Amino acid sequence: MEFKYVIVGAGLAGLTMAERIANELKEKVLVIEKRGHIGGNIYDSYNDDGILIHNYGPHIFHTNDSGVYEYLSEFTKWNDFWHRVLTYVDGNLVPMPITVETINKLYNLNLDCSQVEKFLKKQAVEIEEIKTSKDVALSKVGKDIYEKIFETYTRKQWGIDPSELDTSVISRIPIRLNRDTRYFNDKYQGMPSHGYTRMCERMTANKNIKIMLQTDYKEVIDQLDYKTLIYTGSADEFYQYKYGRLSYRSINFVFETHDKSEYQEAPVVNYPNDYDFTRITEYKKLTNQKNDKTTIGKEFPASEGEPYYPFPTKECKAQFALYEEEMKEEENVIFIGRLAEYRYYNMDAVVRRALDAFENLKKSHSSCGGELIG
Repeated sequence: MEFKYVIVGAGLAGLTMAERIANELKEKVLVIEKRGHIGGNIYDSYNDDGILIHNYGPHIFHTNDSGVYEYLSEFTKWNDFWHRVLTYVDGNLVPMPITVETINKLYNLNLDCSQVEKFLKKQAVEIEEIKTSKDVALSKVGKDIYEKIFETYTRKQWGIDPSELDTSVISRIPIRLNRDTRYFNDKYQGMPSHGYTRMCERMTANKNIKIMLQTDYKEVIDQLDYKTLIYTGSADEFYQYKYGRLSYRSINFVFETHDKSEYQEAPVVNYPNDYDFTRITEYKKLTNQKNDKTTIGKEFPASEGEPYYPFPTKECKAQFALYEEEMKEEENVIFIGRLAEYRYYNMDAVVRRALDAFENLKKSHSSCGGELIG
């Protein structure tokens, strides 16, 4: 078979590239996906009770990037949705991220914004050099809040102590000196009105896009003639684990359907200290579905399984850097996405990365010519 472009992986990065190549360059593109569906980890589906669930955990779209929002809006309408998360601490549910409301509920106080700022400054631990996620938390909220909210949750999520993790882990969690209890404060927020899978289907609704599901690209790549390979899989697999396997954290999802209209107060409730799971998602609260029953998903972090989160340690980054040097030498391969770049990307950042990569590809398209390889 002959395709000018071959894409490995039908996640958001791969599908964005496929859509742009097919619709703007008018070229044929083959997408090879090892799973039995498109969409990668944003894939959603209806369960036996007719409830739309996110099969790989909750995904809430949010961005300040107007270009990404406008691009995806070509393929879906959006339901307004402002994500709110509660955290179960000391028998109470408190808002997350940390806000004025969180502090007041946690300590049964009635502080205003300026008073909470002073409260947190008093709690904060002075640390000479911020090196780890533990340092970040202690320097912002102090020992008590760190132990109540961050320490055990982070240890459950990653399997190691926060003192061994890069600063990026806890730095992702905002701390607000106001009463805004929304989890995100981005300009654009919402959920696809008919789900992520439907959005992805519309992205690939072009006769120039061919998709092979349940296929390991290594089994067919030698039978293909192509000019450029766009790779969104894991870097270590691409190089046959030359420098060893990269470390990832995985999650086991356990879904339960309950014969009641509502299970919990918020779409997501975190459990930092109680139980083996880290959080429970009630999907009807994400999708605004009407159903007499409700489906929840419990998340149990694991060291084995699908690679979801690149491990944020200096050792892992150094290991990936060896693969990255190899990647720089590739002339006909574009590496994009969470797995290929060993980075934690939000959905909007994945799309932005793919759109930018396409613009670079487009610049060379008219002059590339050359022989097909394979």
